[in-house]
Amino acid sequence: MTALQLNADIYRNLGIIAEDESMLKKVAKYVRKLAKQVTDDPTCMSKEEYFAMLDRAEKGPKHRMLPDEDLTTFLRRMGHDL
Repeated sequence: MTALQLNADIYRNLGIIAEDESMLKKVAKYVRKLAKQVTDDPTCMSKEEYFAMLDRAEKGPKHRMLPDEDLTTFLRRMGHDL
């Protein structure tokens, strides 16, 4: 189905549902829930938040891997139990 066909189908069915107020309330609640899922993204941050995060990271402790050190050895040296 194309987007245009889906829109027509949705509007046609909403026209039927609109005659029953209790069903219309259920649909409105469900649509709000769907819209919230689309707009809520926990990974999104503003430009200011992103640069503040980078500034905090630059001020924090710095760890470097030794030459010829693999990741597992590095993590163990940092105190992680693998």
